[in-house]
Amino acid sequence: MGSFFLYLIMTNSKPIGLFDSGIGGSSIWSAIHELMPNEDTIYLADSKNAPYGKKSKEEIVALSEKNTEFLLNQNAKIIVVACNTATTNAIKELRSKYDVPFIGIEPAIKPAALHSKTQKIGILATKGTINSELFNKAVEIYHDTTIIEQIGYNLVELIEAGEINSPEMKQLLHSYLQPMIDENIDYLVLGCSHYPYLVPQIKEILPPHIKIIDSGEAVARQTQNVLREKVGFNAANHKSNNLFYVNTNPKVLFDILEHRYPVEQRDF
Repeated sequence: MGSFFLYLIMTNSKPIGLFDSGIGGSSIWSAIHELMPNEDTIYLADSKNAPYGKKSKEEIVALSEKNTEFLLNQNAKIIVVACNTATTNAIKELRSKYDVPFIGIEPAIKPAALHSKTQKIGILATKGTINSELFNKAVEIYHDTTIIEQIGYNLVELIEAGEINSPEMKQLLHSYLQPMIDENIDYLVLGCSHYPYLVPQIKEILPPHIKIIDSGEAVARQTQNVLREKVGFNAANHKSNNLFYVNTNPKVLFDILEHRYPVEQRDF
């Protein structure tokens, strides 16, 4: 009887909700789907308002609340804020306002700082993340490590426009990364969920000894932990249903997903 009751508590067929300022958080979705392939998911790409990194804290909170309410109306059992800028600026407000677990995404400063041999790491992130209180508190912890911060101006806009492999993208990346190379970093932290899609180009620029870290796997594991401890999993034999919504042209997200899932354009 006890084990049957536990099974009822820990089973939850509602979907995992994710939102981002655009298509970049689909890199987080991929990590979650790979770890928990039987979980239903709903991904919300607020591309119309991308990038969040240029907006005020008040605007970011308002957009994050709008996205959260969309996902709650779709019965999301947990919400992954698959956007560094939204996490660092709005997750405190979201957690205080809504009665659902939130998983945030922050730049992976800790593993880079702990493993760096040169005691110098680089962080490529949006202006909204680098200027946020949460980010700066995280940086202060590792005062023995030199942290070279670089705002990735226009990178998100180019990714959203489907210009990942454009000459302009390569030129921008080179201008952002070369000063970090010159400073002898041995870790590069990607502080925006869009940036994992730039890893092939970044690897062409960085010397091979510099390791690249993003937050995808850590966010997926944390989501799994919260589902296990507080929310519940879908049935183990369930074939997942994955929904993708975007409020601009769906082609770029459809291409990023390698045409494996339909993407619906919806105004929100």
